[in-house]
Amino acid sequence: MNPRYQKRLRKIRKSVKSMDVSALLISNIKNVSYLTGFTGSAGYLLISPNSQVLLSDSRYLAQLQDECAELDVDIRTAGSTMVDSVKRVAEDSKFNSLGFESTSLTKHEFDQLSSMTPKIDWVPTVGLVESARAIKDKIEIAAIRRSISLNQRAFEVIKHQLHPDQTERQIAHNLEHQMRSFGAQGCAFDPIVGVGDRSALPHGRPGNKKVGESPFLLIDWGAEVDRYMSDLTRVVFTGKVPAKFRKIYEIVLQAQSAAIKKIRPGVELKSVDSAARRVIESAGFGPNFGHGLGHGFGLEIHETPFISPIHEGKLFPGMVITIEPGIYLPDFGGVRIEDDILVTAEGCEVLSDLPREIEECTVDVGR
Repeated sequence: MNPRYQKRLRKIRKSVKSMDVSALLISNIKNVSYLTGFTGSAGYLLISPNSQVLLSDSRYLAQLQDECAELDVDIRTAGSTMVDSVKRVAEDSKFNSLGFESTSLTKHEFDQLSSMTPKIDWVPTVGLVESARAIKDKIEIAAIRRSISLNQRAFEVIKHQLHPDQTERQIAHNLEHQMRSFGAQGCAFDPIVGVGDRSALPHGRPGNKKVGESPFLLIDWGAEVDRYMSDLTRVVFTGKVPAKFRKIYEIVLQAQSAAIKKIRPGVELKSVDSAARRVIESAGFGPNFGHGLGHGFGLEIHETPFISPIHEGKLFPGMVITIEPGIYLPDFGGVRIEDDILVTAEGCEVLSDLPREIEECTVDVGR
């Protein structure tokens, strides 16, 4: 097995031992992939202090042999379910207690498992693998860098192709096309494109509003490259910037800069959030910034850590996070500026380098 996955499994085995359970059932497929290298869409992983077995089905037999040749696997038949496989392997291994991912296993699956294995004590766990995933290794960071680079290339192309008759939906489709043409597996999430007042919708779905209907639009997009994600947001200006919009844009830019200056190992997540939030609140727009400041990302677009007023924890070297303050004014417009940041041993590195200043974010669309 690849030494990277061996190292990750050893770390989780230590957690299994400290929990005093016979084994741990990993049901989150992203966690299974992180620990084994398996890239299929269906699989559970049972980890005991001395072994591990991946449970899947015959669709992935060849793929498992290719990606996880040295891993013990259990392939269920067409007439059985994943729950049946867990029951069989657990009973054959004489497990008397099993930890499980309580944020991944559904209530229905848990009820099935607990009723089918009355002699096994089921112990809920939260975030064991996710905590390990929060610290990226060199290979993961390199993949994230590639994703960001490709993501930015795609944006630069579509930014300079904007024209007044182009709709939000067309921009989103063009973004995905450019990402894929540059080598991405696809979008990390459905792109968010909002023209004019629709930029005040933090997660607005692209519609038919056209670029020419407003002098500004917001684009939030990400690529998936080598299974790793990226996540960026920019406001693009296509005409004269209203004074009110310029004001909130500059406030958000100051808030982001204040937060980035705060990032270094050992800093509380809440304090990074508050560094940005204070800037926005002091300017009188506190109620218009209703979401957290940022989040980790990697195999998923939202991962530990989460940077907000309510999340506990600290920053550590190897974490890769977004910093994305925003101000949203209904029926007028919204600003969000988002960049991807690596926490280093000395402080931080801003991995994305798209321009942020208004003049640099202005394009001529031939109005």
